[in-house]
Amino acid sequence: MPTLMMLGSGELGKEFVICAKRLGCRVVAVDRYDDAPAMQVADAREVIDMLDGAAIRRVVRRHRPDFVVPEIEAIRTEALLAIERAGTTVIPSALAAHLTMNRDAIRSLAAEELKLPTARYAYATSADGLERAVLGHGQTKGIGLPCVIKPVMSSSGKGQSVARTRADLARSWKYAIAGMRGDKRMVIAEEFIDFDYEITLLTVKQRRSAGGGTTFVAPLGHRQERGDYQESWMPCPMKPALVREAQRMAKAITDRIAGPEGAGLFGVEFFVKGDRVIFSELSPRPHDTGMVTMASQDLSEFELHLRAVLGLPIPRIEYRGPTASAVILADFESDRVPSYAGVDRALRTPGVEIRIFGKPSTRPYRRMGVALATGRTVADARKKARAAAAAVRVRRGV
Repeated sequence: MPTLMMLGSGELGKEFVICAKRLGCRVVAVDRYDDAPAMQVADAREVIDMLDGAAIRRVVRRHRPDFVVPEIEAIRTEALLAIERAGTTVIPSALAAHLTMNRDAIRSLAAEELKLPTARYAYATSADGLERAVLGHGQTKGIGLPCVIKPVMSSSGKGQSVARTRADLARSWKYAIAGMRGDKRMVIAEEFIDFDYEITLLTVKQRRSAGGGTTFVAPLGHRQERGDYQESWMPCPMKPALVREAQRMAKAITDRIAGPEGAGLFGVEFFVKGDRVIFSELSPRPHDTGMVTMASQDLSEFELHLRAVLGLPIPRIEYRGPTASAVILADFESDRVPSYAGVDRALRTPGVEIRIFGKPSTRPYRRMGVALATGRTVADARKKARAAAAAVRVRRGV
């Protein structure tokens, strides 16, 4: 079996590595800090500055992986383009990683090239520019208030806020810049959409040389706070026509950025308002909301991603009924390895599972684990998952 190199070694990478080890792969886990979750289950580890292109190229030369698998956005993607040109396969493709690293690139591709419906948006590189983008200037109409402001390069809701008044704009600018990943000082201001619900459509691409094709996981609903995932569930009630429209859009954009030989799983997010499906964001890798698939079906998003990477068959997915996930959060900052209380209480409920990620430090609102639950209905599963997550307490290490 091949050697895989993970660029980014968080909780999603950890689950992917576990799946890869089950099929006999060798895995090298790379991240900017030591003892990241995926490093704990990998064969080898490297700690580097993920924005240092030369460092990325060095670890690739040292380990000679068959596949480089990015797990985070904040990577010097120019190095991935060079690595791919030199003959190493980047998942799903170096172009996909390059485009999705920046919200401006993927939003422009979706709205301007592919003509997918999106929220109205504008970019800004300064606090004054943000005010002009939102409020308008001269004859140019702005996005308007309220609006959502995000760094063009970030993840897990970092730096995201809602500006409701003119006075909020300066604070939103500072918050976005403080929360950005990488070194691109740019924000995107988006029209605030009062959506009915939002979904993630997990979309799996298989390379043409392995038979090609696109597989969709059933839409999953999710809820966010502070721009970050808090819970997700399956099934998500949705009109069949709207599911088909989401699939059409997801296939169009993943075909474009993956190309014929791109392979892997994409997390494509949409807002749903009435009978409208509106493209929101895309990640070319397993999605945090997709952790619910560890309990909802026979092939989790991590197993689907691995099969696509390795060119293995993907049979029909078998679903297990109403399932939900809820995050376990830290509420303090510490550089010491935390401990956990209440896991035994959470596991007393039938149909509940707990996953502790193994992160070596904490900060307020950092995801430290996830509770998974099955139930009679989606409402029942969500209630059980939330209760289980609340039962687990993150404690300071000693």
